[in-house]
Amino acid sequence: MKRLNILLLLSAFVFAPLVAQTKVVKMSATKNTDYGVEYFLPKTVLTISVEYSKTTQKTGTYAKYAGKFLGLDEKSVISEDAIYYTLDKINVDNKGVPDKTESYLVSFKAKTTAPFVYLTEDGLICTINAEYEVPKSTPQNVKAGSDSKLPAVNVQSMFTEEYLRAGSTLKMAELAAKQIYKLRESRNDLLTGDAENAPRDGEGIKVVLANLEAQEKALVELFTGTVTTEKLESEFEVEPTSDLNKEVIFRFSKYLGIVDADDLSGSPVYINVKKIDEGNNDSETDPKKKAKEPESIVYNVPGKASVEIFFGLNSMYRNTTQIAQFGNRQILATSLFEDKKAPVKIYFYPNTGAIKQIIQ
Repeated sequence: MKRLNILLLLSAFVFAPLVAQTKVVKMSATKNTDYGVEYFLPKTVLTISVEYSKTTQKTGTYAKYAGKFLGLDEKSVISEDAIYYTLDKINVDNKGVPDKTESYLVSFKAKTTAPFVYLTEDGLICTINAEYEVPKSTPQNVKAGSDSKLPAVNVQSMFTEEYLRAGSTLKMAELAAKQIYKLRESRNDLLTGDAENAPRDGEGIKVVLANLEAQEKALVELFTGTVTTEKLESEFEVEPTSDLNKEVIFRFSKYLGIVDADDLSGSPVYINVKKIDEGNNDSETDPKKKAKEPESIVYNVPGKASVEIFFGLNSMYRNTTQIAQFGNRQILATSLFEDKKAPVKIYFYPNTGAIKQIIQ
C-alpha cells in the first residue's frame, strides 16, 4: 500500500533562502574499529519549494475625487481594500536522508589498502580510500533594492497651513490636487531649464527630480490608492515509497495563501510521481548474496521517476529525477582493495548512494 509522507518545513517567510552546507567526517578503518566502518544508504526525499506573492491594495483617502480633480478613470483607482495571493513558481529538488533500515559495514582485512572512509555527518557514504571535498553550493540570488528607488516621503510635511485647516475632505482633496500640479510644473521647469536656483550639475538635477517624483507619487496615491507585493516562500517534503497519483501536497487560496492539505478553503496542489526506470539489476551482484560474501560494499543503483506538480489545469513543475528507493542494491567485493600496488579509490554520490567513480 502506498504511503505519502508530507512535512511543511517553512511557512510564509520572506524569500531570502540560505544554502545548507553538508559536513563530512573522516572515519578510519583501523584495528581499534576492527577494520570496519558503519554507514547508511540514503532514501530520496523530494523537497518542494513554493514561491508565492501576497498583494495588499488599499484605497486612497480621496479616491472618490480622483476623477474630479485629476481626471482619472475608475480603472486607475482602487475601489476597495483587499489582500490576495498568487502562486508563482514551484521547484523540486531531491535530497538523500539516511535509510535506517539500510545500515551496512565497510569491513576490511588488515592487509587491505583502504584505511579510511568519508561519511556525511548523518552517516551517508561519500568515499572509500579517497579524500572528499564538499561541493560548493551556489547561493540563490535575492533581488536587491533598485538604485532608482524613490526616497521616502512624509506626505503631511508637503501641505500648507491652508490644507491642514481645511474643513472638509473635498477641500483637502482639492488642495492636494493643486499641490500635484505645482510639483509637475516644477519638474517641467527643471527639465526645460526655466527653474530658478536649479542645480548646475547633472547629478544634482537627478536628485531634485527624484524628490519631485517621490512627492508627486505620494500625493497621487492619496487618490489612486496603493498596491504592495511581498514575496513569500514555503517548503514541503514528500517521501515517495511507490508511484503517486494526484496526491495533495497542500492547498492554495487566493485569499489565504497556503493552507493545509485538508483545508477545503483552498484549491489542491497535486503531485504525480511515476517510476520510469528501476536501474540496473545485475543478478550476479545481488546484495542478497552478502550473507555469503560478508566483506562486501553495498551501494545503490537509483531508479528514475517523472515528477509533475499541478494546480488546477496548470502544470507548475515537470521533470525527471533519481529516486533511490525506486532502484535496487548492488555489491562490490572488498577484494578490490587487496592490491597494494594499485590502490583503489571509490567516490559515491551521497545523495543517492550510487557510485560516481572508481579510480585505480
